[in-house]
This record gives sequence, C-alpha cells and structure tokens, in this order.
Amino acid sequence: MKKSDFDFDLPPDLIAQAPLARRSGSRLLVVDVGAHTKKDRKFYELPEMLQPGDLLIFNDTRVLPARLYGRKDTGGEVEILIERVTGPHEARAQLGVSKKPKEGGRIELADGSMITVLGREGEFFLLRFESEEPLERLLSRLGEMPLPPYIERGAEEADNERYQTVFAREPGAVAAPTAGLHFDEELLAKLRARGVEMGYVTLHVGAGTFQPMRAEDVRDHVMHREWLNVGAGLVEKIRETRAAGGRVVAVGTTVVRALESATVEGVLRPFAGETQIFIFPGYKITSVDALITNFHLPQSTLLMLVSALAGKEAILESYRYAVLQRYRFFSYGDAMLIVPSKTS
Repeated sequence: MKKSDFDFDLPPDLIAQAPLARRSGSRLLVVDVGAHTKKDRKFYELPEMLQPGDLLIFNDTRVLPARLYGRKDTGGEVEILIERVTGPHEARAQLGVSKKPKEGGRIELADGSMITVLGREGEFFLLRFESEEPLERLLSRLGEMPLPPYIERGAEEADNERYQTVFAREPGAVAAPTAGLHFDEELLAKLRARGVEMGYVTLHVGAGTFQPMRAEDVRDHVMHREWLNVGAGLVEKIRETRAAGGRVVAVGTTVVRALESATVEGVLRPFAGETQIFIFPGYKITSVDALITNFHLPQSTLLMLVSALAGKEAILESYRYAVLQRYRFFSYGDAMLIVPSKTS
C-alpha cells in the first residue's frame, strides 16, 4: 500500500484560513457507507442525526500557545514550536532557523530570558528554559497559538479562543483536536436535551501530526508519539452504552487513536501513557461505531485512519464530492459524520 494511493486534488482556495463566525454553523457531510448515501447538512443539525443513548466522546486536551520567537547567541532569528512540554522548565521542540544550533547553544527570547539547547532527538531539539517561571506560564505570556502550516497568516488574538474547543481542560497539546471546534455551548445543550451522553479522553496532539509521510510504502512509516489517558469511568460508560444498544461516536481521529491504543485483543481497558499507533486500511477499528471528523490532508496518516474505518474508495469518493460542493478543508474547515458499514 502506497501513500500515493491516498492522494486527491484539492484547490488551494478550499483550505479554510479562518473560522466561521459561528462554530456550529459549518457544513456537515453525512456519509452512510452501508447505505451508499451522502447528505449535505449543517453542523448545528447534529442532534437530529443522533439518538437518545448514543455516546459522544470528545478529546478534552487544551492547546498551549506553543510558538515562540527568539534569537541565537550568534545572532540568527529562531522560530520555536514546542512539540511537548517534558518538565517544569524543559521541552522538546522544532526549530525554524537557517543554521541549526549545537548542543550548548543559547537562544534569547523577547523578554531577555534564555534557552539552552540540551541536545537533539531526530528532528526535535531538547530545550531547557533558564527561568524560575514554570514553562506553561511563560508560554501563556510570550507564546502564540500554533496555527497549522497551511494557514497562511499569523496567529491573531481571536485564535486564542477559536483554535480551542469549548470543553478544553487538560493543557498539553500543540495542535487542536479540530473536530471538536464545531461544538458550542448551545449545541452541547441541545445534544444533552436529546438524551445524547458525553464522555472524554485526553490525547495531547503533537506537532508531528502535521509532518508529511516520507516513506512511499505505508508500512515503512513510523508514527510520532503522543500521550493519552482513557479513564476507567469512560470504559464503563462505553460498555453500558453498547449494552443498551447505543452507538459510540468519536469526535475526531484523536479519540479513535486513544480508544484503539487502549484496546487489547478487542477489549477496551483503562490506559494512560504514550502511543505510536498507526491506523491504515487493513486495521479493524472496533472501539467506535461512527466518527465526526474534519477533512484531512492528501496522503496523510489521518486520511488513512478514516479510510480504515469506512473504506478507501468510499472516503476518496466522498472527498471528491466535497471538493465539487466546495466544502472548506482542514482545521478551520467543515466536517464529516461517517457511519461505516457493518463489514468495513
């Protein structure tokens, strides 16, 4: 299986550069794979598509303002994208700089505080922030929202709210779980009134989610690591939902990754730790019955994940339809509700 098998033509003007005024005002393409149907809906109509007793599972990670700017001790400007906070004063990060710093190199931030380069792990640099201030507090003061590379503008003040879900509570991500961005408090209230249950996992989305696949053979790709937590209470809620005939609906691919990482021999168990799970066609997803997700990049691991759930041809055909209907793509774009067939 090749990454080129997951390519599609996407006009650049369909890549959303900013969110809509209303979170739930985005479009929703409902794809029922078993029934071979596609319906164009609005996201705020989601309660009509769910039944009392269905369980929506969200990722409650909170995005850190993880992009910083500084200057090397040799004078060159540096853009720092935190990939993961690893301690009160330490982090792993990508550095945008013309000449990569060596171990022991120093970077000065805008407020005069210093960073020491401790070493390197592949494409990531290990950094120590030489400040008594905890790193998360420093980021909240100096950092900016780490908008994805395909958004061709700088982060603005409005992104501090809009590139964050309304239910975000566990800080640690450097990219948003974007399917959750469509939910506002009004929609959540309507879902509760409908009798839809809700649960949460935590998966801290890393900057590696935007890294392109370099291996042409899908099986040669090595996934980035991400930390997750699937609690015992959620595991029990999922068991009860299915026992009562309800559906488990994941809000985002990160929820699928979390639940599948916590599934051992077909049994979902509580789990906290790191995952490098890579889900592509041939992998049988058992933890969810439907998925709400945004539209993903060509040849990306996330496109492969949704293809594993619903079938590659069904997904690529749906993407071609979405392009023709001028859906908005990627993080600030529109969404899909995918109901796989029983046999996919």
